[in-house]
Amino acid sequence: MTEFPGWHGTTIVAVRRGGEVVVAGDGQVSLGQTVIKGSARKVRRLSPGGYDVVAGFAGSTADAFTLLERLEAKLEATPGQLARASVDLAKDWRTDKYLQKLEAMLIVTDGRDLFVITGAGDVLEPEHDIAAIGSGGNFALAAARGLLETEMNAEDVARRAMAIASDICVYTNGNLTVEKISA
Repeated sequence: MTEFPGWHGTTIVAVRRGGEVVVAGDGQVSLGQTVIKGSARKVRRLSPGGYDVVAGFAGSTADAFTLLERLEAKLEATPGQLARASVDLAKDWRTDKYLQKLEAMLIVTDGRDLFVITGAGDVLEPEHDIAAIGSGGNFALAAARGLLETEMNAEDVARRAMAIASDICVYTNGNLTVEKISA
């Protein structure tokens, strides 16, 4: 029996600078060595309880949508409290037998807070005002950190970091979705 080759996809980077956070994600979804789609939208704006949150996801799309729905429910229960909702989601993800099987990661921000949420129960506030996940995440992170030495704004840093990541990572393309949110 041949093992399923696995979905590869996504590089997401978030950059906080100048009072705003920009989240950028590429559009590539790959199955093994084949590009299945080049224009997927893996960065979303949510507005639960009237408070805007931007989320980017890497990993299985169905799993990520399940997690985004859970995050929205947590945010509706605790409007404007992204940190609390993120911790509650991470607790559920770590302890619920169904959620434990989900294979995705999230970057979430309300413009004030910026978190990476993992299935290991982690809610990480990144150092250096940059977060990155996915197959090309480390490339985008390194590029963005270097670009913070320039005078570029958050969106320019995110776009350039993604361009660099897409030049290096075969699972990342240059078809970007970009969302901005202010504190």
